Parts: sequence; structure tokens; C-alpha cells
Amino acid sequence: MKSEDSIAMVLTSKDVRTYYRFFGARHSILQLGNLVDFEVEGEDGRFLPRLRSLSHIGFPWLFDKNRLLVWHNFIKLFEPHLKDTEEIESFYYDLLLGAAKKWGKQNPKRIVCESYIQLLAYEGRVHDEENCYICETLIMEQMSLMQAYIPAHPECLYSASLPKEKIATFFKTQKTLHLEDQEVAYLFDIVMKGL
Repeated sequence: MKSEDSIAMVLTSKDVRTYYRFFGARHSILQLGNLVDFEVEGEDGRFLPRLRSLSHIGFPWLFDKNRLLVWHNFIKLFEPHLKDTEEIESFYYDLLLGAAKKWGKQNPKRIVCESYIQLLAYEGRVHDEENCYICETLIMEQMSLMQAYIPAHPECLYSASLPKEKIATFFKTQKTLHLEDQEVAYLFDIVMKGL
């Protein structure tokens, strides 16, 4: 293949598919995190099916570089998470589409944190226990979080912490309304380590 040819991983409401986009086609539409409408050609199994007739369905916030950068960083986390998946329920597609619709109106870091806790809940990975994952003793007032929002003592992680009650409320409501911006930034940084 020429270097201009593209292999695209596409998330739809029912599956994750890999497609080929041939040299000479306009690739500007085919970028990380874009919502596109498309047709598929050549699903006869001889080679990767080919994307054609792409049209971009844009959002007004795409012209805001800061919002777009956070979006790209968030979307990048889904590729390794869904890499070996073929058929999926519409949850992931609906989650990202819902986030994209709110992205221009709300703080993107808050949307990322709220989307992530929803994803953890959907996958049954919310760790809402009150014991430290590392030393297995009760966490009293301050709690640190590891990747996947796994709770630990701040002294066990050598990390910043949040009040335990605020984290419990966040896990229960899946909303960041009660959190300060620096607390949301802490949760956001954890998400950016990987889904």
C-alpha cells in the first residue's frame, strides 16, 4: 500500500470494524474522533472492506483547539480498550455521541470524568469499596485513586487525594457538579492513564 492509503477503525452502534481507504481519496474527513456517514464496498472477504462516500457530521466545538485536543486524547483511549472487539452493544457509541453533543457547552474534563465513571459502571468495574486496594485497610477521610478509579490511601500511592465523601458521591451520582475544578482535573488525569 502507498503511504497515503489508510486503515481505519470505525466504531458504530453495533460493532467495531476495520476498513481500507484507498489512495487518492480525500482523507481529511477520516480523522481521529470524527463522526462520519459512509458506505462500505467489498465485504466479500477477499480483502478489507473499503470505505467510500464519506461525509463528515461536524460539531461547532471542532474549531476550538483546546476542546478538540481534549476530545482527541479522550477518543484515543478507546482504541486499545476496544481493539479486539467486533460486536458490541450501542453503549460505547451512545456514550461518545452523548459526550460529543455536550462538548461545546460544558467543561470537557467534566464530561470525560462523567463518561468514564459511566463506562466503569457499565462494565461492572466501579470499585466503591472503602478499603485500600494496596494495604487492604479501611480508608478514613482522604482517598487517592489509581487507574480505573481504584481507591487507595494517599500514603500508599504517594499521591494527591480527595475527600472520601466526594468520591463516594461521584461514584453514586456519576456527576461532577459537587466537585471543584482542581478535583475534576485530578480525576481527569487518572482517566488519561487509560481506560
